[in-house]
Amino acid sequence: MSHSTLAEIAKADFKPAAPLVDRELNPHALIAKYAVRGRIPTMAEQLKGTLQSDPDALPFDKIIAANIGNPQQLDQKPITFYRQVLALIEYPDLLKNENVTKIFPHDAIDRANEIMENLVSVGAYSHSKGVLYFRKTVARYIEDRDDHPADPDDIYLTAGASSAVNYLLSLLSNGPETGFLIPIPQYPLYTASLALNNATVLPYYLNEEEKWSISAADIQKVVAKAKEDGVKPRSIVLINPGNPTGSILTAEGIAEIINVAAEHGLVIIADEVYQENVYEGEFVSVKKVLRDLQKIDSVKYADVQLASLHSTSKGMIGECGQRGGYMELIGFQESVLAQILKLASISLCPPVVGQALVSLMVNPPHESHPSHGPFRSEKLGIFNALKERSHKLYLAFNKMEGISCQEPQGAMYCFPQLTLSEKAKAAAAEAGMAPDEFYCAKLLENTGICTVPGSGFGQVPGTWHLRTTFLAPGTEWIDDWAKFHEKFMKEYDN
Repeated sequence: MSHSTLAEIAKADFKPAAPLVDRELNPHALIAKYAVRGRIPTMAEQLKGTLQSDPDALPFDKIIAANIGNPQQLDQKPITFYRQVLALIEYPDLLKNENVTKIFPHDAIDRANEIMENLVSVGAYSHSKGVLYFRKTVARYIEDRDDHPADPDDIYLTAGASSAVNYLLSLLSNGPETGFLIPIPQYPLYTASLALNNATVLPYYLNEEEKWSISAADIQKVVAKAKEDGVKPRSIVLINPGNPTGSILTAEGIAEIINVAAEHGLVIIADEVYQENVYEGEFVSVKKVLRDLQKIDSVKYADVQLASLHSTSKGMIGECGQRGGYMELIGFQESVLAQILKLASISLCPPVVGQALVSLMVNPPHESHPSHGPFRSEKLGIFNALKERSHKLYLAFNKMEGISCQEPQGAMYCFPQLTLSEKAKAAAAEAGMAPDEFYCAKLLENTGICTVPGSGFGQVPGTWHLRTTFLAPGTEWIDDWAKFHEKFMKEYDN
C-alpha cells in the first residue's frame, strides 16, 4: 500500500475554513464575568511587562497584587511543618534515607509515614471523594470544632473550594427558572458559574451601615418576588467570613437564615473558607447552628440541606496553588448524593497532594511534638500581621476624603465605598469605564497597586466601591495610596 508524502497531501484542493469567532461560542460563557482577574488585573500584567523591559519607565518599581487573596504571591512564607511533610510524601525515598532525621523533625517524618501507609502514591488517582484517611481526619476536625458528629462519608475532598462550588451550582441549576440567592457584594465565582449554567441570580443586599449584616426579612422579600416572577428559589449562598466585606455572621443571624431555608426548601451553600481569618468576634459554622436547632426541633429542621466549604488557600496556610479543599454535605437525599459523586468522578479525583494538605490543615502538630512551637510561632506571626495591616488600612481609608470603610472583622479584604465627584464620573464615562473602575485604573497607573472595582462584586446601585487585600507586607504602599488619593481628589474636584 502506497502512502502520500506530506508535500503531496498539502497539495489537496480545498478552501480552508475560517477559525472560530466569539459569537460562535457558548453564549453563557460569553456573558460570564470574573472581575478578580478582569480588566484592571490585565492592565497590571501589561505594566509588569513594561517594568521588566524598562524598570524606570513607570512611577513605581513593582506591581502590588492587592486584587486577589493569594498570600504567597505577596511574600507570605509557607508553614514549615506542612511543607516538610509534603516534601517527604512527594519523594518518599527520603523516608528511607539514613540522614532524614538530620533534616526533618520526627513528627514530620511520623506524619509522612502515616500518610504513606494510607495511599499508594501521591501520583496515583484516589477515590473520587478523596482518600478515606484524609476524610476521617477532616471529620474529626469538624467534630472538635462544632461539638457535633461528622461522618467521613459526607465529606468530599475537592480541588479547592471553587471546584465544590462548580459541582453544586452545575447540579442544582435547571435553567433560568431556578434561582440562587447570592449576597451582594459577593465573590464573583458565584455569578460567573451561574451565568455558565444559565441560572438566575437572586441578589440579596448586605447592609453596609450595619457591618454588612444580613436581614432575614429582606431575604424573604427576595424569595417572594422570585416566586411572583416565576423563578423557583433553589439555593442560598452564605459567605462567612465575608468576601469581599470581611463581615462575620452571628449564630443568631445564621439561625434566622436557616429558618428561611427550612421554610422554602433552599439548599444552603456555606462558603467558610476564611474561618481562621477572624480578627473580631467569633466564627460559628452553619453546620453547628443547624445541629443545635435540630436538637431543639428535630422535625422542623430535619430536611435542611447544607453544603459547607473550606479550603487550604486561605487562613494562615495560604496554599492557593496546591488546590486543596473540602465540602461536607448533610441533609441530601441519596439519589442527589449519587449525582454529586458522579460529577466528582468525571474529574477522577482532586490533586492528592492537595488532599494531604487538607489533612495537615485540620490536624496540625500536637503541642507535645517538636514542630508545635515553630508552627504556632509562624501561624501567630501571620495572623498578627494580617490583623495589624487590616486595622491600619481601615484607619487610612477613613482618613481619606470621600472614602468610608467598615472595619473588617475577618477574611483578607477591605471593601471601602468611594464618593466621587461629577467631574470624576464624567472622566470615567469618557474613558468607557464605570467610576469605580476608573479610580482603580488611575490608582494602578500611578502607584502599581492593583485592586478590583466594586462593580465586579455587585453593589447597591448608585454606590461605588473597590476591594483590596491587606496581604501585601509593610505599610509604605498604604502611604502611597493616600498620596495618590489626595492628588486624584484635587484633580477631579468640581
